[in-house]
This record gives sequence, structure tokens and C-alpha cells, in this order.
Amino acid sequence: MHVLDGERPASERRGAGDVAARALGALAERDVSLAPFTTYKVGGAAEVFVRARSIDDLDLVADAAAASALPVLVVGRGSNLLVSDVGFAGIAVSITEINEIADQIDIDSDSSQVVAGSGVLLPVLARRTVAAGLTGFEWAVGVPGTVGGAVKMNAGGHGSDMSAALVDVVLWDLAGAAGERSRTLPADRLGLRFRASELPDSAVVLTARLQLAPGDREAGERELSDIVAWRRANQPGGQNAGSVFVNPVPGEVSAGALIDSIGLRGHRVGTACVSAKHANFIQADPDGCAADVVAVMREVRARVLAETGFALRSEIRLVGFEALWD
Repeated sequence: MHVLDGERPASERRGAGDVAARALGALAERDVSLAPFTTYKVGGAAEVFVRARSIDDLDLVADAAAASALPVLVVGRGSNLLVSDVGFAGIAVSITEINEIADQIDIDSDSSQVVAGSGVLLPVLARRTVAAGLTGFEWAVGVPGTVGGAVKMNAGGHGSDMSAALVDVVLWDLAGAAGERSRTLPADRLGLRFRASELPDSAVVLTARLQLAPGDREAGERELSDIVAWRRANQPGGQNAGSVFVNPVPGEVSAGALIDSIGLRGHRVGTACVSAKHANFIQADPDGCAADVVAVMREVRARVLAETGFALRSEIRLVGFEALWD
């Protein structure tokens, strides 16, 4: 479970927000709803919000965070993010408009290496690599996230994940000292494991370098089509963030099967429910609330633990909540 605490007393929050806003100048926006920046489409507002459009803007965010002692929330496409209804008492920074990382895809056919910006959508990168005659990234066509988010959670599916191809990443550390924020780390220093890594919240992935292999374009395109068809047939659309719980024994025991086995498919709390199509997805209703999504998570985990003995771990990044369980 990933929980980023963003709650403070109102007076302290506003005072620190004022300090951050002064440091950010024209970049700062106040009390901006984060719901539209997530696939759940629920949740409250950020005390301070920044639409970063350059690496220099990230420098200003780092300086503002240091001056105000406010936490920073980095927001990509929001496909793995749930923000509490009370919002985030810190600086939320959207990085999807940073030109240097928004859509960079550099493919070296000789070495079969690919450098992709963190804002690149995984399905786009999967299709581009197949079109270039490379194989090893087809699995990502069905994952609705970005390269940066995929690195931080070691996203995967269909028998593979980011760690299978990742060589290294360029990071920008928002908690670092001025002039020392950019660094390159090899994949083996990221602490990658099943649907998680050891990268802190302050680490912004700028680019990722992948080692793929020469492949057959037609075979790759068939695999892309098969994966997309499977996803459409087996996973729901609508307001969700994909799989909620990590499979407790990857390849052997799936969270969805456990939830289904105890009859929780379709289980509802207020404006949220376990998907009727896939038991490891929790859907939020239009105009729903984050509290109901979390209530479903709590009930599902408690029931699975009581009836099967498996303690499920959340894949979803939870912002502004107290710890949901020990």
C-alpha cells in the first residue's frame, strides 16, 4: 500500500501554501481539484497546484517545497492514483506537459534500445516498438499508464513487466539540493519488485532506457491485437484505476480469484463497487467519492484475510488517507 499523507491543520496548511505560492509565482494555482487528473475522477483539491512545462519548473517546485516544508505529489496520467475527498495539503505538480519528457521516443534499431520520456503512454510505446520491428514490450499495450508511473510501480502484465527490459532511468529528485537533482540510476538500483519499487515520492522519472530484441513486426501486431481483445473482454472500462490489489502469489494465486471466491463481485458501498466484470477492479460512480472506494477496499481486504488467510496489498497510490491497515 502506498499512502502519502497530505493532511494538516487548516491554518498551518494555508500558511505553508502561501509560502509555496510566493516561491512559485505565476506557476502556482490554488485549491485545484485533482479528480480530473485521475482515472477514478474522484477526490479533493490540492492546496497548491503546478502545471510544469519544463525541467526548470520542476526546479522551482523543489525550491518551493523546501521553503514551505510541504509534501509534493507528482501527477502523471493518474491511472494508479486515489486522492482523498479532503484533498492534498501540499504541492501537486502535473508533469504531462513537460516538453522534454512528454512524447520522447528514440529508437536505436542497431542496438534494439529505446529511450522513452516518462510522459509517453505505454500503449503508444508498445505500438511504436512493434512498428520498428522490436519485441519485448507488447504486454504494455493494455496498460493505461505512462512510462514514468510504470517504472515507479514496476507495471506489468501478460507475463512480463518493466524490470524485464529496463536498463536505466534518468531521475529528477525534488528533495535534492539545487544543482544535484538530476542523476542516472541503473535498473538494479531501483528496488524493483512485483508491482513496486523503492523510488521515493520525490523522485521524478524523466526518461527510461529499455533493452528490447529484434522481432517480427507481423507477429508483434498480432500479439498486440490479442492483448487488446483480451483486455476488452475481461476488464471493465469506466472510472477505475485497474487492478487494486497485488496478486499475493504471482502466477499462482490472484487477488481477483480470491475476491471472487468469497462472493464479493459486485459488492457495493455507497458510490463504489467491486466490478461485476473483474473482481480486482473497484469502480467509482460518476460524481462518486473517494471515501466509498476506500471503504470497499477495506471490506474486501478484511473479508479476504478472514476467509482465506491472504493479506492483500494495494497497488493503488493513496493520497491524503491515514493508513488503511497495519
